[in-house]
Amino acid sequence: MAYSVKEIYFTVQGEGVQTGLPAVFLRFAGCNLWSGLERDRARAVCKFCDTDFVGTDGPGGGKFTTADDLARAVHSYWPVQPGEDGGQPWVICTGGEPLLQLDASAIEALHNVGFKIAIETNGTVKAPSGIDWICVSPKADAELIQKSGNELKLVFPQIENQPSDFEHLDFDNFCLQPLDDADQRKHMQAAFDYCLKRPKWRLSLQTHKWLGVP
Repeated sequence: MAYSVKEIYFTVQGEGVQTGLPAVFLRFAGCNLWSGLERDRARAVCKFCDTDFVGTDGPGGGKFTTADDLARAVHSYWPVQPGEDGGQPWVICTGGEPLLQLDASAIEALHNVGFKIAIETNGTVKAPSGIDWICVSPKADAELIQKSGNELKLVFPQIENQPSDFEHLDFDNFCLQPLDDADQRKHMQAAFDYCLKRPKWRLSLQTHKWLGVP
């Protein structure tokens, strides 16, 4: 299959359990819960998305006709050459919704060039085997299909979802991430207080926004 990619760039993971991890971000275009167009936001299943995933015009973006082409593009952003002691290369596949495109061929090709693969998904599509880190972020009342993984990251608060709705699921880590809107400071305090009350949850803050980096 061909892969539509909004952007590829090298940065440091800014949120969740893997905060601080240097990684190549591979942002696929498209989502199944919102078109990405402001005119459709009010009717979208997920109304609070803060990401531009429309089109293929971002840095490093484009159409990749094969999985090998995609893997080579991702590999070109890793700053350390093969054989040098540069640590384990990671690629974080995000979107939009990466599982609309990330398939077995892409997973194999990315592994073949030395990367471990993480995804950030809304959980409405079952993840194929071979992914090294699965982070699920449930959205509104969308049906959750992927019910296991390494990390469940819940934007908080959501009218439709309470943290207790997910505590029985098979995840290694549970994170609350304050909703980024006009009341963010209030949401940060509420998430902080919830984590103290229910220490199964840890607080996830979007440190990349504080730093002003992608």
